[in-house]
Amino acid sequence: MKIRDLEQYRVTMYDVKAQLKRAIYRLSEEAFARGDRDRDAIRSREQLEARKTLMREKLIESLGGLPPLDTPLNAQVTGTVRCDGFRIEKIIFESRPHTYVTCNLYLPDGLSGPQGAVLFLCGHHDMAKHQPEYQSVCQYLVRAGLIVLAMDPIGQGERLSYYESSLKASTLGAGTGEHGYAGSQCLPLGDSLARYFVHDAMRAIDYLLTRPEVDPAKIGVTGNSGGGTQTSLVMVCEPRIAAAAPATFIMNRRTYMYAGGAQDSEQIWPGMSALGFDHEDILLAMAPKPVRVLAVTYDFFPIEGTRETVSRVRRFWDMYGKAGDIDLVEDESTHKYTPALARAAAEFFSERLNGRKVSPPSGTIRPLDPPLLWCTPAGQVREEFPDARAVHEENADRLRCLEEARTALDDAKRKERALAWLRDRVFAARKPCALNPRHAPMGRLEELCVRTSLWWSHEGVFNHALTFTDFRREGETLPLTIAVWDRGTRSLHAHWDWIRKTCSSGRAVMVLDVSGVGPLTPHSLNSGEPQDYYGILYKLADDLLWLNDSMAAWRTYDVIRAVDLAVQTAGVDAQDIALYAGGRQGMYAQLASALDERVKSLEVAEGMASVSEWVAARHYDSHDISSVILPGMLRYFDLPDLRRWCAR
Repeated sequence: MKIRDLEQYRVTMYDVKAQLKRAIYRLSEEAFARGDRDRDAIRSREQLEARKTLMREKLIESLGGLPPLDTPLNAQVTGTVRCDGFRIEKIIFESRPHTYVTCNLYLPDGLSGPQGAVLFLCGHHDMAKHQPEYQSVCQYLVRAGLIVLAMDPIGQGERLSYYESSLKASTLGAGTGEHGYAGSQCLPLGDSLARYFVHDAMRAIDYLLTRPEVDPAKIGVTGNSGGGTQTSLVMVCEPRIAAAAPATFIMNRRTYMYAGGAQDSEQIWPGMSALGFDHEDILLAMAPKPVRVLAVTYDFFPIEGTRETVSRVRRFWDMYGKAGDIDLVEDESTHKYTPALARAAAEFFSERLNGRKVSPPSGTIRPLDPPLLWCTPAGQVREEFPDARAVHEENADRLRCLEEARTALDDAKRKERALAWLRDRVFAARKPCALNPRHAPMGRLEELCVRTSLWWSHEGVFNHALTFTDFRREGETLPLTIAVWDRGTRSLHAHWDWIRKTCSSGRAVMVLDVSGVGPLTPHSLNSGEPQDYYGILYKLADDLLWLNDSMAAWRTYDVIRAVDLAVQTAGVDAQDIALYAGGRQGMYAQLASALDERVKSLEVAEGMASVSEWVAARHYDSHDISSVILPGMLRYFDLPDLRRWCAR
């Protein structure tokens, strides 16, 4: 037997590769069913209004609250482009101090008084507001007599957060990669990246209200894909919206879960599935205001989910006698804001906001050369404004505030509060189950005897370990060190010297495979590795966030269950159990040690010494980062606090 043989060991007794996905999907299904029951129980306007209020409050809370909405916009017009029948003003305003938002304001010619306006929120095209597809939608709307404000989102268009003037480029690229990068750092603060998307959109509405051309009672919102996400957030959070047309996003969480896709950072709203929230709540938040859902039949957002959701919420408009004020328009296409959907949006908003249905002909739509729409000379805010801020700077400020609040507490009180919170995070969502272990000897590798073990950690989920003992100690009762490191038993060679040294000192070593690690790694859902961005483990970690859980809490529980196993196993000295934390995933051992007094010592090797240091870093290794995120943790403690409190 060789180390490589152990690293490639496959568990064949059970289908352990499917178990983690199956368990998380089951929990999600239970949450979806609760939400359906709660919405089905609504029988009156009063009950409906109560749910709308609750979901709005809980969503904003889950995002970490909203930044102040009363800071100066300091809006400026940096140029104008004249077109046939309309003009485009180039606008920059500050949603937060030194957070510069670049927009194009489309104004139809011949305005005789305040008119309806539409906030257009861009999806994940890198060029954002000046992407030809999005320009076309805005032109359909403006040619229908509507004022349109098209806004660059965070990390797109002229707002690349990681743009470096010396490189004339971003160190990360645009769009979803940047969103996931900065968004991951929001979560330990108890925030979501979506809080900044929502806030930017609300400040864009504030800007529209400063324009004399805009009727403040007639503001609509639309956008597709990631812009559909933003539109949905605005529909729930912003009461000033008079009509909405979310495009290529509305579905339901159940059908999308089985479609197998991960979502972007701003599309993850922690804890909301646990509350029964689903896309039905996005739509009913607008009732009885006019809503037109726009969809394409060949989308990766399942059309059957879209149809089901729209069908189920129609009755809420019926309660107000407004049955015709919600509808669904479909186009046969893949994922995009098609010309047919753009025309449908223009007809909808012109009728609902301006009182006259207008259907612009396609022949009048002519996108401009994108640089003509830049609000800054070089096409990047960070090139023009040296003081420009983005989410990274917001996170740094939030981190400082949390650290000040934590350190202001008496240390004993702080420890009590932190451990109570951590215990709730790790244990609250778990259902105890019997371990029912399976142990089997595997022979000897050099001087070490090897045993494989399999046991139930969660209901329906096995964990696995390889235990090593010096052959000269075989049959003795030995103290045990449980090792937790990245890749578990798939990474024995890198730790082999430590394993041999620890065993030669008279201890046994259990190398732990927590859920989804080592031979328990789930099957890939795409062509990439399970740990990759958008891979299966990334998706499952996001599913847990929706359930008010996390992969870090789940796997910390796994470590505690491994201690449960150890104290019940013959040949283990239950009075001398230690944990070894190596690499990033050694974080689970640090958290478990703080909660389990049966652990007599903790050794921390390389890895994440401080979550605060990672959150404060402008650049970091993002591979598999979702596996070590414990949302809200930095409101209570950091890893150095745990090591200090739990020194034994």
